[in-house]
Amino acid sequence: MKIAVFCGSSRGNDKQFADAARDFGSYMASQGLDLVFGGGNVGLMGVVADAVLAGGREAYGVIPESLRDRELAHKGLTRLDVVSSMHERKALMADMADAFVALPGGPGTMDEIFEAWTWAQLGYHNKPCAFYNVNGYYDELLAFISKMSGAGFLKPEYADMVIVEQQPEALVSALKNYQPPVRKWS
Repeated sequence: MKIAVFCGSSRGNDKQFADAARDFGSYMASQGLDLVFGGGNVGLMGVVADAVLAGGREAYGVIPESLRDRELAHKGLTRLDVVSSMHERKALMADMADAFVALPGGPGTMDEIFEAWTWAQLGYHNKPCAFYNVNGYYDELLAFISKMSGAGFLKPEYADMVIVEQQPEALVSALKNYQPPVRKWS
């Protein structure tokens, strides 16, 4: 199984985020799981990739040429695909991955996980989407998702399809046991 991990290109301002990214990458490797990610050597991206590689598993990066040229590309990956745009990056990562997980991050992380979740809701894929809710990082976002559902803009079954866990073991187990809801408008 290849897990696409979306996360910050910085480490955040609390050591717990890097520790959680390292723990998640190490646990992925211990479970025989490979990584698909944005290909950077910076921030939580670099931390999770290094942990997966140190655990003896594969790490596949996908990076736009403009970011590679700024020397942000991770040099020790199993494979690094260089693409022309962010749109191409997301499409290739979606094709390569069997599941999607958001670790703490900023707007780019939100863009990536929400797009993967939207595609799942629309039935473009049946892959699980998840938030690794490190020390409550996503609590306010999850409350807003509940508000979307309560306001009638998101059916409860599509709100519930997103996995939310605070420990790597529970998260990986939920990914492996995921059952998608019925397709929207099917």
